Amino acid sequence: MQTLITGGAGFIGSHLAERLIAEGRRVIAVDDLSTGSRENLDRLSRHPRFTFVRGSVLDEHLVGELMLGCDTVVHLAAAVGVRYILANPLEAIKTNVDGTDIILRLAAASRRKVLVASTSEVYGKNSSGPLCETADSVLGPSQIERWSYATAKKLDEFLAFAYAQTYQLPVIITRFFNIVGPRQRARYGMVLPNFIRAALSGEPIRVFGDGLQTRNFCFVEDCVDALLQLLSASAAEGHVFNIGGPEEVSMMELAKRVKRITGSPSPIVTVPYEEAYPEGNFEDMRRRVPCICGIHRLSGWAPKTSLESIIAQTSVYEQHRAIALQPPPVAIEQVVPGTCLVM
Repeated sequence: MQTLITGGAGFIGSHLAERLIAEGRRVIAVDDLSTGSRENLDRLSRHPRFTFVRGSVLDEHLVGELMLGCDTVVHLAAAVGVRYILANPLEAIKTNVDGTDIILRLAAASRRKVLVASTSEVYGKNSSGPLCETADSVLGPSQIERWSYATAKKLDEFLAFAYAQTYQLPVIITRFFNIVGPRQRARYGMVLPNFIRAALSGEPIRVFGDGLQTRNFCFVEDCVDALLQLLSASAAEGHVFNIGGPEEVSMMELAKRVKRITGSPSPIVTVPYEEAYPEGNFEDMRRRVPCICGIHRLSGWAPKTSLESIIAQTSVYEQHRAIALQPPPVAIEQVVPGTCLVM
């Protein structure tokens, strides 16, 4: 049994690959490394049941070849992160929509089971809550590039259901609500690693807006548990499931907990959105809270890791990573007086 993971060198993909290998499966991970990293796959680099291929999901010939020996496809490859979307709007749309269409079309030709990763962004500005999978999408104007990502991922979902109906393709859709933990990159605006890295370095912890906007956070290992349970349940096919954490927390409260748990002297400062995103075209939402009753009814899944534990484990990872990235000390040769060094 073999699984193809697109975006396999990414944050969630690398954790999923490790778990599948631990369960005895063979795994092929494909990633163009635009946002993923080979570093995430260090533990698997020499494993006999793991293969990494650097390539794009837009390369239809490559994806077709990789899919031949696989019975399951987990489609995680996507352009993600607010800053990346704002900086690369056209590339983000093409990757998210065209890439998903290629995966679904090839899977339909051979009837491979496909799990398509979507996002809580599809709910847009719908601030009622908790949000069930049938809740409305309330999207902002097309001039605001933030909503291009939500629109593209919602189109991915429509594509998945259309392929399922037309070709009887076994499809599962997941909507992630702020999956966090070790290996998540701060580079593209991910809030928790940004807070933790600032706290560990003694720099100001920057909270955008007034800090009263609320979110839920789910540990990546709990997320992987959910994915594995959905993949093993035939009753999950043809449905969409929220995956998120149990606790609603404001960004200001999150910053305070990061500061306390890391023992950081960093001040917490608020930053206006126009200063945080000088490129413009950004709009935030006040509240986004998931209802996870769907997946709980199906499999009994519920997240196990508290927010405090998430922060603590991610902080330890960031500390170790910072040490590993430090350059080695320069050896200084001692010169005995009266000798000559030949250069």
